[in-house]
Amino acid sequence: MSAQEQVEKLALELKETLDLDELESKIYLSLLRTGPITASALAKDLNIDRARMYRTVDKLVDRNIISTTLSSPKLCIAVEPEKALKIALEKKEEEIKKIKKSGEAIVDKINNEITTNQGTNIPTLRIVQGRSNIYTDIAQMIENCTDTVYLATTLEDISKMYHSIIPEKIKICEKNGGKVLLLVEVDDMEMISFVKRFNATETRVCKLPSQGRIAVQKDQQMIMSDSSQASSNSDTDFSLSTNAKDMINNIENLCRLLWKSSKPIETATKKTKKSKSN
Repeated sequence: MSAQEQVEKLALELKETLDLDELESKIYLSLLRTGPITASALAKDLNIDRARMYRTVDKLVDRNIISTTLSSPKLCIAVEPEKALKIALEKKEEEIKKIKKSGEAIVDKINNEITTNQGTNIPTLRIVQGRSNIYTDIAQMIENCTDTVYLATTLEDISKMYHSIIPEKIKICEKNGGKVLLLVEVDDMEMISFVKRFNATETRVCKLPSQGRIAVQKDQQMIMSDSSQASSNSDTDFSLSTNAKDMINNIENLCRLLWKSSKPIETATKKTKKSKSN
């Protein structure tokens, strides 16, 4: 991977982690690289319209991601990555508190003022757009599970899930008596350590029938994507979500068969080490 590709990949990860847009992440990374610099010089360095640069810098200053000096001309300075992450976490925590508080009030109003009819067993199917929304649905499935969830996907997808709330929900699932069985395809066994840190209840390595993503719980829910390949725009990631039992159980049976024919991650690792020693 070239230096430019590494920077672009880092910018994408930074964008998703700190909730920045593409330009904001580029500006932040550039400031970390260059150190204090004027907005005008930074605009020239990144080949960006100066007016747009000034507007974006103002937004980042408001969010405390960067600061400016009192000198003339003003210099832009990026905050330390650790502080930027802390700020992003605090923002998310405040958003969660706000949603929880207003959501509880709305639910109380609905229950007190509106008669609802929830008695339906009609199967539903919906399309989930956006990687973060898909991961949220998978996390919710895992958190509410008291039996088994099969998760089958690529190594690249697992590396992204690791930075979501899914690993935390696996712990909750296990406390509730459930388990998450991970099926993953790994071409380079040197990457096994990245799979292990995901901390699924049990992990096995196998050849998957596609480069898609499957999360399924028997009789409850299925979330399936045609492809889990990385994209520069996570909004292009789509998944089908359904509670139709026939569809769910067919896919769950497929996962059971894959599980039986797969190799435990420890066995796959030992086999690789043995072949290298020979």
